[in-house]
Amino acid sequence: MSKQFLLGAVCLAAVGLGAPAAIAQPAPVAAANESDPFLWLEDVSGPRAMDWVRSENAKTLGVLEKDPRFAGLYGDALTIAQAKDRIPMPAFLRDGVYNFWQDADHVRGVWRTTGVADFAKPDPAWTTVLDLDALSTAEHANWVWKGADCRWPAEIRCLIDLSDGGEDAVTVREFDLQTYAFVEGGFNLPHGKQDVAWESDDTILASREWAPGELTASSYPYVVKRLKRGQPLSAAVEVYRGKPSDISVQPFTLHDGQGRQLTLIRRGITFFESEYYLVDRRGVQKIDLPLKANPADMVDDRLLIKLEQDWTTAGQTFPSGSLVSVSAAALAADPAHLQPTLVLAPGPRESIDTVGATKGRVVVTTFENVRGRAFVYTPAGVNGWSRRALDLPDNATIGLVSTSGRTDQAYLNVTSFLTPPTLYLTDAAKGDLAAVKSMPAKFDASRDEVEQHEATSKDGTKIPYFIVHPRGMALNGANPTLLYAYGGFQVSETPGYSPTLGKLWLERGGVYVLANIRGGGEFGPAWHEAGLKTHRQRIYDDFAAVAQDLITRGVTSPRRLGIQGGSNGGLLMGVEFTQHPELWHAVDIQVPLLDMLRFETIAAGASWVGEYGSVANPDERAFLAGISPYNNLRPGVAYPEALIWTTTKDDRVGPQHARKFAARLSALGVPYLYYEVIEGGHGSGANLKEKAHTTALEMTYFTRKLMD
Repeated sequence: MSKQFLLGAVCLAAVGLGAPAAIAQPAPVAAANESDPFLWLEDVSGPRAMDWVRSENAKTLGVLEKDPRFAGLYGDALTIAQAKDRIPMPAFLRDGVYNFWQDADHVRGVWRTTGVADFAKPDPAWTTVLDLDALSTAEHANWVWKGADCRWPAEIRCLIDLSDGGEDAVTVREFDLQTYAFVEGGFNLPHGKQDVAWESDDTILASREWAPGELTASSYPYVVKRLKRGQPLSAAVEVYRGKPSDISVQPFTLHDGQGRQLTLIRRGITFFESEYYLVDRRGVQKIDLPLKANPADMVDDRLLIKLEQDWTTAGQTFPSGSLVSVSAAALAADPAHLQPTLVLAPGPRESIDTVGATKGRVVVTTFENVRGRAFVYTPAGVNGWSRRALDLPDNATIGLVSTSGRTDQAYLNVTSFLTPPTLYLTDAAKGDLAAVKSMPAKFDASRDEVEQHEATSKDGTKIPYFIVHPRGMALNGANPTLLYAYGGFQVSETPGYSPTLGKLWLERGGVYVLANIRGGGEFGPAWHEAGLKTHRQRIYDDFAAVAQDLITRGVTSPRRLGIQGGSNGGLLMGVEFTQHPELWHAVDIQVPLLDMLRFETIAAGASWVGEYGSVANPDERAFLAGISPYNNLRPGVAYPEALIWTTTKDDRVGPQHARKFAARLSALGVPYLYYEVIEGGHGSGANLKEKAHTTALEMTYFTRKLMD
């Protein structure tokens, strides 16, 4: 409830006291990799590498921008991106709502506010709080909004994260919501990968690179210090020190609607395993939680915890995937001995998506066979809970947008492939619902329909997928089809309304398929864990099985089938490109991982060992060598012409993977298209124009490959 992240994002998702230790280095890879002829492309901003990037960009733009359809596709994409009738997604803050907004007049965006009642009007009276375009001009910078953390309960002072061009690294500056100005002499933490949390009105906890090199092998901080108002960074006092071998160490604060607060530290041991510590006047104390448990929010003195593994404690076992609660007061008194209470245990085809607390209730969204549900949970008695379902549309994705700690109000967004999103406001105490905003239709969906099918993977597992297609579609294998999936990090892929996909692809007669392959979170932790590390081939087999099912049904054929995925999904694309080149005619590889023998040494790659494994482990290294797209390109293979794109500013995955993959294709004489956005972080651009441009390049590519 304390942190307001007003972002539109792509991709990954996304995290003892003593003397400083040396930074742990990832294990070396095989000698064959040391002779990699394209290692020079790993020098992200080096002159030689950037000359190569500009040359590749010129070649690709010379093909795609000169296509007669590009201008129209870009015009449509930009119109959609800058449309002022989009739903301004709200965040409860103080006595109103706040929203971060970008359009043609606000390229970098404005943070703005209005009242709850006024927000429901067709044309709310917005007040600008912070104008990033004006700030960037004044400071000769390219600021990208990364969120704000406002001190509860007054919510007057906020710690604002600003990124240079879209990087994960940010500058943190204190802002005043009464004067709408940065606080003179306030907290100001210079550029770096860092996390901050309010401990009191005049004290924050921060994890950052306090001393040169004081980062984990994953490039994240592991030392937390306490900084008081007016102090220089050099005066900050150490509170907790993790290990250089950790993923990261992060402070954060949770509170309930009555003003109770827990200040916590998360020590990320692996991407999925963490220890949690309570920070109070006694110091730092370890909390008795399983390694795969995540504190989600607080309500009525109860800490809500999502479990990603079974938890046996106090004579009771709580199953993986459950939501439980513990007394916050009891935790504060004795964090080593907790007595949890079950709130929700999902069924075998069900999973918990989001959890958010209001002043006295909890709103939980779930998926049941990849269909959204929403419930209100109310504390009952000492440890009990009662549940009430919210009557929202079926066959849709239901997302929790924001909850209020001052009232029992919450905003939820409801969307599906062919229905524009509608924003609902509910009073969780009363159970009422009101539709307050709806996006107008952005494409003609009257000729389309949605079906859900299942493919059988290599090991017999049933893999569900959605297909959006024209009514009465001929099953003759001639339908141009885009197949998308992610398949990792327990990220759920669910139906959603995409104006650009609808306008630029579906309206032109294209078919779209969303595959719910293993590695995701659609069916809880077990669905994800089935594809971890050396079991990852199951994910790739799942994807190929969906493609084969589409071909067998006559929906499409290899000549008309294209695939698309980003980040971890970009790795998926690379694997499918090398393992099944005969199945696709177009492969869109977005901000990808591709060199899986060096991923631990590139950007934040070491943080994903829990997902992929490590070259330091012989069995895992052998598996990675067998699936690594970069290392499995072979001469004489008839590969499809791929579109590979990334961004220079991506400090999470890094552009190195995409660059080297393209360079190796070039050396093999394989046709390809490569594009690198100079700004934008781990996404498709730093502003709406850049993002629309990248989208238009992609859709021009797919149109050329699949519709011509």
